[in-house]
Amino acid sequence: MVRTATTSRRTNRRNHFTAPSHERRKIMSAPLHNDLRAKHHCRSMPVRKDDEVQVVRGVHKGREGKVVACYRLKYVIHIEKLTREKANGATVNIGIHPSKVVITKLFMDNDRRRALERKGGSKTAEGDKGKVTSKEVTSAKSMSTVD
Repeated sequence: MVRTATTSRRTNRRNHFTAPSHERRKIMSAPLHNDLRAKHHCRSMPVRKDDEVQVVRGVHKGREGKVVACYRLKYVIHIEKLTREKANGATVNIGIHPSKVVITKLFMDNDRRRALERKGGSKTAEGDKGKVTSKEVTSAKSMSTVD
């Protein structure tokens, strides 16, 4: 089903909470740490099972760990050392929304590598495409005065 853009809160909420799994994967993206951002020329990536993340918002701010599971149905990820104890003594993982974490280490495989090349590869090849330098501005001014 092709969904058109809308500003209706009702429609946007329905689309969000009834989104299929392949759309939820993209929604469950997290920003990259500054070091990774500079290295890969990419701002964010969908979170994956063996990524290492750091929580940057909420009660668990500052905690780090490896992603144990991505629970797409609930829009949460489970992090290795983030657990709590239930009343009956069982330990359960705490769900954290991916937008509240920063990816500090990417789990690399062939698909991830290709995705990073697609997203960030064009920036490294083209360099400063689209940027106007002061030299170009002065040359353009001198050309306009000649006419």
